[in-house]
Amino acid sequence: MNVGFQIDEIDKLNIKTDSSLPLILESQKRKNKNFYFLPSSLTFKNNLVYAQAREISFKDNKLKNYVIGNSKQVRVDNFNYVFIRQDPPYNMEYISSMHLLEQVKGPTKFINHPNGIRNAPEKISMLSYKEIIPPTVITREKKEINDFIKQNGKCVIKPLYGNGGESIFLLDKQDENYNQIIERFIDQLKEPFIIQKFLPEIKHGDKRIILVNGEPIAALRRIPKNNEIRSNIHVGGNCEAVKISRQDLNICEGNQRIFKR
Repeated sequence: MNVGFQIDEIDKLNIKTDSSLPLILESQKRKNKNFYFLPSSLTFKNNLVYAQAREISFKDNKLKNYVIGNSKQVRVDNFNYVFIRQDPPYNMEYISSMHLLEQVKGPTKFINHPNGIRNAPEKISMLSYKEIIPPTVITREKKEINDFIKQNGKCVIKPLYGNGGESIFLLDKQDENYNQIIERFIDQLKEPFIIQKFLPEIKHGDKRIILVNGEPIAALRRIPKNNEIRSNIHVGGNCEAVKISRQDLNICEGNQRIFKR
């Protein structure tokens, strides 16, 4: 099979923390022919979507030994599968690439589908699961934040469309930097941001469950390093494979219809 990966500049990927290269390597081990292309290379013409793609392979199945072919324009619908893997920011460039990929017709399968990625930014789509998320407010009004902190105590503040653990802070009314952190968010972000009640249990890690067409197939736990509230791999968190619990299954089953196409 021919498999395409829409990713960021490959020489900027961190082999130790980025999961795109391991995915491509695993695809190679499964005897697929693999290509990567940048979101900025997408072109719509003659009712078809094209990308400037390069074939990528790994000598001796080693991540660091990747070999890149020459760039050539290919039809995206010639790929059997396309993995959409570029990092946020979730801006108009990002959204535009989803709109273009959504024009790809035929049997090409996307992981995940551009329509789902565009319409379900994770920090907003989770609001549909009010019974399983911590107390949450999305705002850029300082009074709303102060009221929320007064009611819930320590909280975590972060951008709606960030990634990799960037700009995530613990908000504590007793912290001398409390007002400065809030003012920084108000000054630097045009859109609202998210504040959630801090869960001390994060020291034991958070769990990510991988679903295929709504069915849970695997899970991993991301564990923060010492004196850190962020479990993101990009900022030094560790990860380990874990079993899917009965509680996890109940959550997945209760929301299965949302993840099926």
